[in-house]
Amino acid sequence: MNLEKGYLEKKIDPSLDLFKEISHLKKTKNAIILAHYYQNADIQDVADYIGDSLGLAQQAEKSTADIILFAGVHFMAETAKILNPKIKVLLPDLKAGCSLAESCPADAFSAFKASHPDHIVLTYINCTADIKALSDVIVTSTNAVQIVESFPKDQKIIFAPDKNLGAYINKITGRSMVLWNGSCMVHEIFSLEKLIKLKAQHPKALVLAHPECEAHILEYADFIGSTTAILNYSKKSEAQEFIVLTEAGIIHQMQKASPIKTFIPAPPNNSCACNDCPHMKLNTLEKIYLALKYEQPELLMSEELIEKSKAPINKMLELSAKFGL
Repeated sequence: MNLEKGYLEKKIDPSLDLFKEISHLKKTKNAIILAHYYQNADIQDVADYIGDSLGLAQQAEKSTADIILFAGVHFMAETAKILNPKIKVLLPDLKAGCSLAESCPADAFSAFKASHPDHIVLTYINCTADIKALSDVIVTSTNAVQIVESFPKDQKIIFAPDKNLGAYINKITGRSMVLWNGSCMVHEIFSLEKLIKLKAQHPKALVLAHPECEAHILEYADFIGSTTAILNYSKKSEAQEFIVLTEAGIIHQMQKASPIKTFIPAPPNNSCACNDCPHMKLNTLEKIYLALKYEQPELLMSEELIEKSKAPINKMLELSAKFGL
């Protein structure tokens, strides 16, 4: 099949009920759909599990399905394959990459690591399998602080690839981790000037921010946490208005959980009225339907790379279980 564009390009009968067809294919093929919070609302609604990177990794590891269709980006599908290599992993669009992962090329990072020989490497899960293979422990925004704190205070650490998350962890823990200079295009797009104006228009709104945001943005946040933590905070809070400083896809779950509350996506520093991740939004219901029907595109990895990158992910999962995460 032609996957030159990264996805299957076939005509679909416009009269098809894609929700019903996808549900049927999942049952007949013993397939599950794992979706990240940043996917479009329709995709979240057909998923068997919706979550952040830690939750998705945990689900992938314990799955007994024959097929995992990953509605997310490339590194997430890689992680699923690493954790459960016998399962066929489908990614609806192989070109659904990640600006943060792409900011950390393996060759350059290998040299960076070699220049700090007395350091251990903690790597944010938003990276390629090649980077994971160079790491000692993987972290997510849910467990990063706890994992860093589990090491002695004098332990020298390289943190990659997100400099903003790394700086936030340094501030919280008092560490001086050496940071790789990478970042997420979505979480660096927020405008402080527009945020201040928006806050003035909604003085009772609480500002909820992801730690991948820049430090000057985080200073204005009432709560900082992973996507799951932000969602849970908005459920429990007595506040009725929230300004959300992360990819706007999470608002679908926030609104479903708290229908009478108001969620306002934080304004970006460009003329666009949105803060969507263009990579996440490459996935569509049509691509998911075709991927399940034809079982393509499949995420393939060498056994050697799976083996090298599995140990630091397993270490993360072990520590997360220990911390009750």
